[in-house]
Amino acid sequence: MKIITIESEAFRQIMEAIENIRKVNEDNLRKAMMPFTEQWVDNEYACKLLNVSKRTLQTYRDERMLPYSQIHAKIYYRVADLERFLKRHYVRHSNTKE
Repeated sequence: MKIITIESEAFRQIMEAIENIRKVNEDNLRKAMMPFTEQWVDNEYACKLLNVSKRTLQTYRDERMLPYSQIHAKIYYRVADLERFLKRHYVRHSNTKE
C-alpha cells in the first residue's frame, strides 16, 4: 500500500469540493423526488411551456391572470399554476359530423 501525503490546504480544498458535491447531489435528489407540479420555474421556462413571449407573460402578471413570485428582478412560477392556467384557457372543439 502506498501512502500519499498532501499539504493541509490542498486537503481542505478537496474536502470542501467533496462537501459541495454532496450538497448539490442532495439538492438534486430532493428535487427529483418532488412532483414536477410542485416545483418552481423561472420566466424563461414559463415562456417556453406556454409558448408565449416575455412581454405576454408580463401582461398575464399585470392583469393578475397568472400567479408568480418575485425575488429582486427574478420571477418564478409554480408549475401547478402554469398547468391550471393552461387548463382554464383550454378550448375544446366538438368534432361533430352532419
